Amino acid sequence: MSKVVCKTKRIGGGFGGKETRSAFIAAIAAVPSYHLNRPVKLTLDRDIDMMITGQRHSFLGKYKVGFANNGKVLALDLGIFNNAGNSLDLSLAILERAMFHSDNVYEIPNVRVNGRVCFTNFPSNTAFRGFGGPQGMLITENWIQRIAVEVKKRPEEIREINFISDGTLLHYGQLIEHCTLDRLWNELKSSCDWLKAQQEVEQFNLHNRWKKRGVAMIPTKFGISFTTKFMNQAGALVQIYTDGTVLVTHGGVEMGQGLHTKVAQIAASSFNIPLSSVFISETSTDKVPNASPTAASASSDMYGAAVLDACEQIKARMEPITSRHNFSSFSELVNACYMERIDLSAHGFYITPDVGFDWGTGKGSPFRYFTYGAAFAEVEIDTLTGDFHTRRADVYLDLGYSLNPAIDVGQIEGAFVQGLGWVALEELKWGDAAHKWIRPGCLYTCGPGSYKIPSVTDVPFKFHVSLLKGAPNAKAIHSSKAVGEPPFFLASAVFFAIKDAIIAARAEVGCNEWFPLDNPATPERIRMACTDEFTKPFVDSDFHPKLSV
Repeated sequence: MSKVVCKTKRIGGGFGGKETRSAFIAAIAAVPSYHLNRPVKLTLDRDIDMMITGQRHSFLGKYKVGFANNGKVLALDLGIFNNAGNSLDLSLAILERAMFHSDNVYEIPNVRVNGRVCFTNFPSNTAFRGFGGPQGMLITENWIQRIAVEVKKRPEEIREINFISDGTLLHYGQLIEHCTLDRLWNELKSSCDWLKAQQEVEQFNLHNRWKKRGVAMIPTKFGISFTTKFMNQAGALVQIYTDGTVLVTHGGVEMGQGLHTKVAQIAASSFNIPLSSVFISETSTDKVPNASPTAASASSDMYGAAVLDACEQIKARMEPITSRHNFSSFSELVNACYMERIDLSAHGFYITPDVGFDWGTGKGSPFRYFTYGAAFAEVEIDTLTGDFHTRRADVYLDLGYSLNPAIDVGQIEGAFVQGLGWVALEELKWGDAAHKWIRPGCLYTCGPGSYKIPSVTDVPFKFHVSLLKGAPNAKAIHSSKAVGEPPFFLASAVFFAIKDAIIAARAEVGCNEWFPLDNPATPERIRMACTDEFTKPFVDSDFHPKLSV
């Protein structure tokens, strides 16, 4: 490994698919490169890439929930299964995170969670933004919605009476501290005018037979840290040159998420110099070895802290010179230090403290802290075609004292729209017994013609993103919080708003019982769930379409 230097300037979006599944393509390229002693480049077409490199994991959840007549949850017995495909890859870690997040934000006194990784004849599935967390939380929100049907209340009421708070002990033994969930929820209710929104939707539904609207509010909490303890380490190299400019190298990869910008900001603020004086060239294994994947939303926390550690080391060496003179500029100070033969380069290192989990006892604190969020969505569906559009979405997130609000708001907007694709658009169709028109074992949805990712028309008509004010986080760099993965799940507000609209459509024909709706809520599934005189000759009101996973 010391003889091979890997350099990465930047990559065009990550989201998990490039974390491990590039390795087997690299191995294939390495064989002819070794034998022919010349460079080999291998580039997959989009359709081939989608067919062979795996997808995010599909999950199956089987639950038994005990609850009181008021909707207060008393016990949960949950079995979750994920479709790993033909190799283990990261499937076990993804299952573990789904198990950790299978309570979402709810206090459940008695919990048993059993998880199984399923070996199947599919290409090996892999990491995706959220890493199993959203799947675990979506199962939770489904049974919350089912409780609401049983006790004849709004799901939002069931959510509120089961919220965690400071002092809550989670099912894996971690204590909740500095919980901002109540504040977020109440500010969101106020900003979207929840009661008025409900009333307006009810009025619309009374006067429209074939178009229905629905609303939903969804909370989330996302644990920040790698659940594999040894990966919570980060290194950085900071070098100051005699013209006062600073070169920073760290182990994180820039993929459009703004990591380099945030890390450069931290270095600039530490030395009290302009951001333009700090440069990050590339990520390189000869500068920072043994780096963990740039994943788990933790990179700004870890690499920011490692860079700050290096900066503080250099500042400590400079301090004797600084205390003796008043310098008019940073470059003057640097030159003076250079003349005094002071080392102007430092290696910084950071380990995330107080994290760890023992699978033997099932107890521990796998996360350093939690990022909380909540979202409101209003949708309108056409019950005859299953088409829908998101009329409005309001998103609130607690990001502590954000390192860069512009980047973070962009991350939230992107995560929400990407999550909208997950819950409502992006369906995989494989050749199997339920899809005989596709060649057995082949992926039909392998390109933009058949696999529908969100487009500009899928963005909510009114889209508001807000950050919670006055909630510093003492457990991360400069009181900030991680932003990458937490907002992704909030798009499920659109999914449950669609389900709310379908409930209104079914009420027209006297169907008021609970019904299954799997994600993605595609137009076909929405249409068939809207029971009416056109569907009754073909399917019952509890119709459950066969899935292709």
